[in-house]
Order: sequence, then C-alpha cells, then structure tokens
Amino acid sequence: MNSIVPKKTTLIIISVISLTILLTFCGVSRSHPHVFIVNRIKIVFDDKGLAGFKIQWNFDDMFAVMIAGDYDKNQNGILEKNEIALIKKEAFSYLANHNYFTFVKIDEKPFKVEFIENFTAILNNNKLSYKFFVPCHVTATNNFKHITVAVYDPSYYTALFFAEKNPAALDNSAIFEVKTAIKEDKSTSIYYDMINPWALFLNFRIKQ
Repeated sequence: MNSIVPKKTTLIIISVISLTILLTFCGVSRSHPHVFIVNRIKIVFDDKGLAGFKIQWNFDDMFAVMIAGDYDKNQNGILEKNEIALIKKEAFSYLANHNYFTFVKIDEKPFKVEFIENFTAILNNNKLSYKFFVPCHVTATNNFKHITVAVYDPSYYTALFFAEKNPAALDNSAIFEVKTAIKEDKSTSIYYDMINPWALFLNFRIKQ
C-alpha cells in the first residue's frame, strides 16, 4: 500500500529544506575572508630561553584605506600617537577575545595569549602595518622545548598568511640551539574543517 504525504506536509518539508540550504550558503558567504594579512614573526630570546614573539601584520590595501579614513584625523598620511592609541582601543584590543589571532602551544599544551605589549600602527605610503609583542616565557633546558605558533582567525573573516620572504627571524638566540619550520598545522582546522592554518614550529634547547 503506497503512503501518500499530504500536500501541506510536502510544502512544509520543502520549505524547511530550502531554508536550511539558504542559511547554510548565507553562512558560508559571510564567513569568507574580508581582510587579508601578511604575517611575520621575530622569535625573541633572553638569557633564560624564549621571551616571546614580535609580530608584524601587513594589511591589504582596502583595509588600510578604511583605517586611514577613520583614524588619520588630520589626513597627513601618518599615524600619530593619539591616533594609534585610538586604533588600539577600537580596532585591535577586541582581538584579546580571540588570542590576538596568535595561538601558541608549549609542548602540545595551549598557552593563552591574554595580553600583548608595545602595540603600534604604521601608515606609510598608504600601506598599513600593526606591530606588537606577545610575551611567552619558556625556560630552555638540555632537552628540546617544542613551541607551535599558529596564526588564524577562527571565524575566517580575516585570512592570515606567512610572508613568502623572511616569514620568521631569530633575536638573541646565540646561546641556544634553535630549529624552525613553517608549515600547515594538521592538528588544527577551521572554516568547516576545510582549512589547516599555517604555523611556526619552533624547537630550542641549551647548546650542548
């Protein structure tokens, strides 16, 4: 005996399926990157071991125009101290809720980036850069310490890429044995599990 679904029920089912598909595709379209950042990291050591990371972000031209239009109040093409302070307050500090897009693991254990130091914004020939320091103190031992620094926006509204040239550098590392590599972080996925963010893989120890 054939089961016949009433027309009203059929219409409801079709409507629900159509709405689900529409919301799914709308969600995807909202999530694709709107801001693009080229990332560089300087790995900073002190006499005990790792001290932290100097981060530099170079933004795409459209975002640079937006920031200049909103914060270069006198339109002189330079960001001055008071303008930089306002950028930090209104266009940067909220990233504390997202680890400042800098996700660190120390020997596979997450290290929360709760604050940064020495933030500045630079506008030069209409090119915008942010620079800041992420404190991350790890004492060197005779065995390698394993650090991973992945840079990404979990919402994928912002796309971050390591620079093709000189993506990472060392500072004050002479007394340590240091190994670095930049590659996809296979342990992390974003954007509906479709993308593995790139990360800096750092191993260091006291020179033997």
